Formats: sequence, C-alpha cells, structure tokens
Amino acid sequence: MKFLLNDSSENFPFSFNIKTRWRDLDAFGHINNSMFATYIEDARISMFKRWNLTQEAGERSVIAASLKLDFLVQLNHPSSITVWQKVSRIGTTSFDIKAIIVNDDSDNIIVCESLVTCVCFNYKQQASVPVYQEIKDDYKKV
Repeated sequence: MKFLLNDSSENFPFSFNIKTRWRDLDAFGHINNSMFATYIEDARISMFKRWNLTQEAGERSVIAASLKLDFLVQLNHPSSITVWQKVSRIGTTSFDIKAIIVNDDSDNIIVCESLVTCVCFNYKQQASVPVYQEIKDDYKKV
C-alpha cells in the first residue's frame, strides 16, 4: 500500500527540503534506514532556529527524549525529499514533533513517518523547564 501526501500545507505547516546523497546508500542500493533519522534531525533543527533555540548548552535548549520511525516504502538515490513537520502534542515540559518524509520525485509518496518527543531543558540548572511560548504558538497553528 502506498501512502500519498494530501494537502500537507494544512496538516503539516513546516517544510524542509533535502536531496539524497550518494553516501546515504546502503549495500542494497537504497537509502539506509539510519539516514531517515538524520533527515528528521536536520528538519527539526530548522524548527529550533525558528524558536530561537541554539545548539549551545545554555538556558534555552531542547533535548530529544524519544524517536520513533516507521518506514513505509524504499527511497532510492537520487531523490528530492521534503520533511513536513508539525507540533502534535504539548505537555508541561515536553512536546512532540510529528513528521513525514515525502518523495517529491515519485508523486509525493510518503516514505517515512516519525514522532520525536522533545524536552525543554536548562543546561545551567540541569533541569527540564516549561515548554517555550514559541512552541506553544506553533502548536496552535495545527
């Protein structure tokens, strides 16, 4: 069964475009499963920039607590892909980012789905902190 992307701009308001690379291939000639985590991470970092979070260990940071990937179809190289994302849940100190990876070269077939649970964290205090307002604001957009 192939999953086709419907109107993602409504369901997933944030997009990040990537082109696969030769080094992403595995011994079987398709994109290695581990690369999907990297694609999701690259897209997630674009969200962190949007929320004015830095990669420096400071007072406003985020830690990935959980990553779930579901592989739906193989992805071959070369391909242009889009990672569509949305904030799908807000807790007290944690939130979820749901993402889908779409093969732009193959009729917008969804090749992978993911769910990342993140925790807002203050490295100086070594403690979780309430979810930042910018993240709450993006949750309201969905």
